[in-house]
Amino acid sequence: MISYQVGDGALTAEAFLKLVNRVWPGEYDLERTEAALARTLNITAHDGGELVGCLRILSDGCYFGTITELLVLPAYRRRGIGSQLLRLARENAPTLLYFGAQPGLEPFYERNGCRRSLQSYELPKA
Repeated sequence: MISYQVGDGALTAEAFLKLVNRVWPGEYDLERTEAALARTLNITAHDGGELVGCLRILSDGCYFGTITELLVLPAYRRRGIGSQLLRLARENAPTLLYFGAQPGLEPFYERNGCRRSLQSYELPKA
């Protein structure tokens, strides 16, 4: 049975990076990941002791919020986990949430009550 935790203070950078690398493999810095997790509202999904999904919210608490990522392990997709993480985000975010979607996932977000909004841009770090 999948269990969910809003504001998961027990989420470690190690567990998060294990999930991330199974969804978006890359080279991530452990210390920077710890700092990033400390600055976001982390909503997690666990199957027993295994982290199988995570949604992170970054917000100023007044006007703006963004979903930095929504991750679900490939083997756990199409079980409603991503939808439940979005429901929990909507219920617990202090503001309206903006986010970008990977091409092809728009129908998933629209089925979950999200509507298209602003076009996004990227401003690279100097």
